[in-house]
Amino acid sequence: MSYDPSSVEGIPEAGRERLRRMRESGRFFTSDLSVNEFLLVKQAGFEPLGLVVGSSIYHIGLQLRRWSRNQELEVLTQALYHARELAMTRMEEEADQLGADGVVGVRLEVGRHEWGGELAEFVAIGTAVKHSEGELHRAPNGRPFTSDLSGQDFWTLLSAGYRPVGLVLGNCVYHVAHQGARTWASRVARNVEMPNYTQALHDARELAMARMQAEAEELEAEGIVGVDLHERSHGWGSHVIEFLAIGTAIIPTKAEHEIPAPALILNLNDPPPTFT
Repeated sequence: MSYDPSSVEGIPEAGRERLRRMRESGRFFTSDLSVNEFLLVKQAGFEPLGLVVGSSIYHIGLQLRRWSRNQELEVLTQALYHARELAMTRMEEEADQLGADGVVGVRLEVGRHEWGGELAEFVAIGTAVKHSEGELHRAPNGRPFTSDLSGQDFWTLLSAGYRPVGLVLGNCVYHVAHQGARTWASRVARNVEMPNYTQALHDARELAMARMQAEAEELEAEGIVGVDLHERSHGWGSHVIEFLAIGTAIIPTKAEHEIPAPALILNLNDPPPTFT
């Protein structure tokens, strides 16, 4: 799916009306930010414009695999990657409808429904923001920046002279070979590493990490912060697993980077200790 900043394709009529009302009001907004995140995003110089969502219900195709062989399942890898890209692109196009510079607090969720085991819903959710003084904070490719950093981390990053340019990800769906009866019998009573399992999972993680890094390099980023590695089987069985690497690509905004000094904070929201 190509990116079109003027596109409203796939947005239902009620969604278009919601975006139009927020865009024209100039005051009202919706957000999934916590109170602390909202205030820190404001302090960083950004105004929240509205909650933006993109989704895709995707049919995941069938791929044959060899029972005794470690291998990437490229059909499944591509399906999950493409579905997430569709959801992300639609979320960014909603942000464009609000005139946003970027989207913060992005969450990528995958859900399964009773409609069929081969169907999955991919949803991207975040809060569209715009710089209050009109500074350009878009990604180098002209799209709104995206970030899964918390409001606290977003503020800290900007204060230290960096800014996010995009949420980057890489994935790999991998089939881990089964062990034969003879191999199982030779190891059942021993403590021993399973090298085929070790190598399979290591290979899959490396493929996911390399693809995430390639996305960041395309954005001309200096690095990636807040990287998370997720492992999920999505109901395919114990020997098929997806590795998802996801993080926020950043670039410097100034040569000097002043890190705010740590401060002691007492959380008054926690209940007082009890003694017995």
